[in-house]
Amino acid sequence: MESVPEAIPSAKEFKNELFQQLARVGKCLSSDKRLEILSLLAQGPKSVEKLAQVTEMSVANVSRHLQVLLDARLVKFSKKGTYVIYSLADPSIAGFLFAMWRIGESQLADIERIRQEFLHGYEDIRTLSLEEAMVKIEAGEIILLDVRSRDEYEAGHLSGAISVPMEEFEPYLHNLPRAVEVVVYCRGPYCISSTEAVAKLQLEGITAYKLEGGEHEWLKEAN
Repeated sequence: MESVPEAIPSAKEFKNELFQQLARVGKCLSSDKRLEILSLLAQGPKSVEKLAQVTEMSVANVSRHLQVLLDARLVKFSKKGTYVIYSLADPSIAGFLFAMWRIGESQLADIERIRQEFLHGYEDIRTLSLEEAMVKIEAGEIILLDVRSRDEYEAGHLSGAISVPMEEFEPYLHNLPRAVEVVVYCRGPYCISSTEAVAKLQLEGITAYKLEGGEHEWLKEAN
């Protein structure tokens, strides 16, 4: 008995199945908490416990979000002793997140409004562009501080940057010569830590700047 050949999918069926798969990613990104987790993982691998601490969610809640991200193949995990360590499934996902930030900034006026409301209390904060900072760093005129967590610094940092996590910032600040100039960066343009660090430096009479953008933007331009 001759076998019946399988029907070849029509162009419409092919298109429908294709967009259904792409929609898996879209549905996965519909949660603000999952976007926050992805943003953190873009800085480097993290345990479930670390993600729970930084996002101020329970371990159980973080685990549920990670499972959704895992199902969409946006993250992967490995074991380190008794800990489960998550990371982005592919480096291109960090680029995708960067592009999404830029689209949000250009298309959603509320993002700039929220940013300005926060910065209203930090009107004296000065910034340096990537180009300006590079000139000063290469000339040895300025110190570059990375105020992200130690594990994020070790996962990848800007050349010449000194790691000073915010929990260690006060002791470092007290031993810093007042005549130096400092530029600070953290996770990106909306990272609160670098803004707070610059404000503390300025209160001590130190000339300080916030680096415009963050590590991903810097590396993207440098490459």
